[in-house]
Amino acid sequence: MIGNTEKQEFRAQVSAWMSENKPADPGFLLPQSFMEVGSEQQLEFLREWQHKVWSAGYLGIAWPRAYGGQGLDPVFQSIADQEMRRHGVPICFNVIGLGWAGPLINDIGSEADKSRYLKGILSGEDIWCQGFSEPDHGSDLVSVQTRAERDGDSYRVNGTKIWTTLGNFARYMILLARTDPAAPRKYDGLSFFLAPMQSEGIETRPIRKLTGEYGFTETFFTDAQIPASCRMGEEGEGWRIAMRTLMYERAAEAGAAGGLAFVRVVVDDLVDSLRERQRDGAPVLEDPLVRDALVQRIIEEKAILLGERRARIEALASDYPGSLALTHKLRFTESTRRLRQLAVALLGADGGLYVDDPGVPVGGFWQRAYLNSFAATIGGGTSQVQANIIAEQVLGLPR
Repeated sequence: MIGNTEKQEFRAQVSAWMSENKPADPGFLLPQSFMEVGSEQQLEFLREWQHKVWSAGYLGIAWPRAYGGQGLDPVFQSIADQEMRRHGVPICFNVIGLGWAGPLINDIGSEADKSRYLKGILSGEDIWCQGFSEPDHGSDLVSVQTRAERDGDSYRVNGTKIWTTLGNFARYMILLARTDPAAPRKYDGLSFFLAPMQSEGIETRPIRKLTGEYGFTETFFTDAQIPASCRMGEEGEGWRIAMRTLMYERAAEAGAAGGLAFVRVVVDDLVDSLRERQRDGAPVLEDPLVRDALVQRIIEEKAILLGERRARIEALASDYPGSLALTHKLRFTESTRRLRQLAVALLGADGGLYVDDPGVPVGGFWQRAYLNSFAATIGGGTSQVQANIIAEQVLGLPR
């Protein structure tokens, strides 16, 4: 059991380091999440920051020392993450490695896999992306059509993946591909690979978003040769491994290396943005309807926070085991979207301005945040898919 004094001392240490090392404004627009890293300039800034955080010992704290971590209790990573958020430091951009691929490799990878991949994930040297969704299937992963055919000591891969975050910068991809199209059950024919992105026959094309930013790519495989040693598990086990990976992505499983994946805003941030704002000659914060809407967002925000705490106390989460963790992704991403939507609405006509427009409030932060919030409600399974999963697997409702 970690004592309160030890936790407080560590928090003070992290806080002091963040205060001293928080980067100055670089003079260009930084991504609000790992899904908006669109330029080499942004990438190098964030790579340098992540390396600095890791070198200081505040990233991968609970991962084994042998693979670049600290081997400490996960509570210390939680404290470090809280202090990063409180100090408003930049994100740790390599989220697919830190939060999904890394925990998976830590849990079920071979010693060779751990030695090969984990340290590079933490340092930011090796960027990871995800190859699950396809243009014609979206969240329907069981219908994946990208083929991986055994060819001696390698697999020949053909197909297309989409919404590949950081794909154009990545060194590795967690790839779900079909190795047995004749399998009687579709999910029995899938296999899982830790695929090198520099292989000949792999091409990425950046996708420009509504915001004008990039971050997503479409990835094309044309007779790409992937070493058979990159397969994780046996052929046909891809569905099981992919589902385990999604549990990390949806925060239903522990093991992430930590760091900030996105700029997290709360109701207090919105209130601060509205303090000087007027509507019909009166402060907008005095409007009873506005105050009611803000209170609703506060209630929702507090409920999510308390739910996170409750999920860690077995006696308080035994009625539907795992349900709080399984529902977290849906509750959190939709709450985030609603808060940002409210912010834009309360800006009135100014909500129609954008980042580069003269007179735009708060530099267009809320407009950009709102448009970018949809990526999180789609990635990792759309909100509609998440609702179905909860209905069937938590509540036991019929399909």
